[in-house]
Amino acid sequence: MIKQLLAIIFVTGTAATSAQDFPSRPIRLIVPFAAGGGSDIVARALAGPLSTRLGQPVVVENKPGGGATLGADLVAKAPADGHTLLYTTPGPQMSNPYLMAKLPYDPKTDLLPVSSVAVVPNVLVVHKDVPVASVKDLIQYAKSRPGKVNYASAGTGASSHLAGELFKQSAGVYVVHIPYRGTGQAVSDLLAGHVQMAIDSIAVFKPHIDSGALKALGVATTQRSDRLPGTPTISETLPGFDAAPINYISVPAKTPASVIERLNREINAVLRSPEVTEQLAKVGVIPQGNTPAQMTALIASESRKWQAVIRYSGAKID
Repeated sequence: MIKQLLAIIFVTGTAATSAQDFPSRPIRLIVPFAAGGGSDIVARALAGPLSTRLGQPVVVENKPGGGATLGADLVAKAPADGHTLLYTTPGPQMSNPYLMAKLPYDPKTDLLPVSSVAVVPNVLVVHKDVPVASVKDLIQYAKSRPGKVNYASAGTGASSHLAGELFKQSAGVYVVHIPYRGTGQAVSDLLAGHVQMAIDSIAVFKPHIDSGALKALGVATTQRSDRLPGTPTISETLPGFDAAPINYISVPAKTPASVIERLNREINAVLRSPEVTEQLAKVGVIPQGNTPAQMTALIASESRKWQAVIRYSGAKID
């Protein structure tokens, strides 16, 4: 019993010392996407203020590839000491497990959530020549032309793809998915009229909505967006519809709870700061922090939602 007691004291003392000393060196914030994208922009907006609060540099590293699995795997296999963070979207833990036959990490046990960071509002748009003015009109239009209406996405498994599949399922329409190699190509063909509709971030479509090249029919969050005043939500026509990608921070499993608590506290403080709130508002992103427990529950509920959508669509990534 004495040996067991000494062991408990040693482990507790080591964890306390580890948390007290954290962070002891620069922190790597892994973004599993290419530089310049939405996730990269938000991660860099977060990194500077977080560095100040933690007293160590927070260095953003882009590790794209494998539908975000390469970056996620890097973090999952990193030392569990809080010095390697994953800036992630639904892919690595919520949708890829159902899109891919095999992942290099266990999405349920190899990563622990720290906090949500932001919600990226999407909007349903159509080409200016599509003769509809509302989500209800679009549903009726698509039902009268089964298989003749196309929607663009940034690629199979992208949030813009899954949002389109959720719309198909919710509305009971048959529209054809046209995957592209990235958002840029998808937007180009949408503007050219080669595809009729798409659901992607407000930031991507706002200039084209303002120019009149695209028509905004519905915001894909449960609340209307200040960036598109007067545009209703899709959920006002299809109750419960929500296809806004959640961005959040994760760490390797077995990271001490005290380290996770410190990171959560500092991240949420940064997200409440006027500087970051204003910076993210400019790109149409809504800062949104929460607790590790809340994020764990959100991952579980979103996983169930996207699993059902993926099964319905039959989507797969080789």
